[in-house]
Amino acid sequence: MTRPLPSTFHVKSFGCQMNVYDGARMGELLEAQGLSEADAADAELVVLNTCHIREKAAEKVYSDIGRLARRDGGRPMIAVAGCVAQAEGAEVPRRAHAVDVVVGPQAYHNLPALIAEAAKGRPAIDTGMPAASKFDALPGRRAGNPGAFLTVQEGCDKFCTYCVVPYTRGAEISRPWAAILDEAKALVDGGAREITLLGQNVNAWTGEDETGRAQGLDGLIRALDRLPGLARIRYTTSHPNDMSDGLIAAHGDVASLMPFLHLPVQAGSDRILKAMNRNHDVAAYLRLIDRVRAVRPDIAVSGDFIVGFPGETETEFEETLAVVRAANYAQAFSFKYSPRTGTPAATMADQVPGAVADERLQQLQALLAEQQYAFNRATVGRRCEILIERSGKREGQRLGKSPWLQSVLVDGGAIGDLITVDITSAGPASLMGERPARAAA
Repeated sequence: MTRPLPSTFHVKSFGCQMNVYDGARMGELLEAQGLSEADAADAELVVLNTCHIREKAAEKVYSDIGRLARRDGGRPMIAVAGCVAQAEGAEVPRRAHAVDVVVGPQAYHNLPALIAEAAKGRPAIDTGMPAASKFDALPGRRAGNPGAFLTVQEGCDKFCTYCVVPYTRGAEISRPWAAILDEAKALVDGGAREITLLGQNVNAWTGEDETGRAQGLDGLIRALDRLPGLARIRYTTSHPNDMSDGLIAAHGDVASLMPFLHLPVQAGSDRILKAMNRNHDVAAYLRLIDRVRAVRPDIAVSGDFIVGFPGETETEFEETLAVVRAANYAQAFSFKYSPRTGTPAATMADQVPGAVADERLQQLQALLAEQQYAFNRATVGRRCEILIERSGKREGQRLGKSPWLQSVLVDGGAIGDLITVDITSAGPASLMGERPARAAA
């Protein structure tokens, strides 16, 4: 049955910062087609931009689809985008008949055409990975927020045995130098003060500058540092094997590169790292952290951990705790291993019982929370700049981000301002700041 083309839309993104970026780009694309953004309850088109890293994230999408039925018996047009769409393709509308559009992360620039096809009464599916850059087909950027994401690299060639990214995002591709600088300039012109460079392996980015000279991520960061109006640069997510000498040096001598490094290790056992196909060992990982701290002593280090990987023994889990103590993280993400269909780890022997993995995860998260709280407390007494991102809960209160990516609450200041504060107290998840008397005046 045919249906009218939607005039309003809502995009809901799950998972990583890359998905947040993709969701924003889909919103800009739909607005360029004349659609207006609306709440999920009222939108005529709802785009669920999905994550496939963990099973619960994928199942949540199907739960959301079921909740989109309207009280009057109607429903919006539903598009499932992102990595679940890529992994499951035509299985999505077979499993959830309410889905009208399925579009993978490398094909979302075709969303308007897919919507038009779905309006004719049949599901529209595109999970292709075309050689042509989707970015060339997207509209110009708009910032809207003091902090903005900018994708510079997509895909992964590492093939960690637990990960679906090489299958859902494809091979590693670096965006061209000029396209990145043009997009960054558009974001700054639109009000962005901070840009976070994104990639599945962002530090694997390579390209040629305007003179034809080969560059790595450090060269790109140095070029962005010269962009008038851009005050802060961050990047995520990194792989230890792509942490070059130049990038380490940049942390010491590029003032706008914030003192924060997200560098996942995943496990503390060399045997488990080999089974994960990480292609680095614990000693090499810890040496990298030492080298970065040598050039930027105040840097905050973040990481990712998976517990309960197939075959992980109690002794090997204790080795992970030892790495956490040695690295001393400012924050970190930790997860229980989740088998993903099609990955080598899903069929490995000695799958760890769920109850055992749960207990290990609780131990790990307790240690990581202790370290994060300690890092926050160590910030008390420092004077630093924070970038005001949004209003706080109280009248006149603002929330900003410290150089170390901590949330700081302060009275006064306008959204988008970089203001100087003294950190006066710290909690497990946020800090309190006060503007120095002269700065407040």
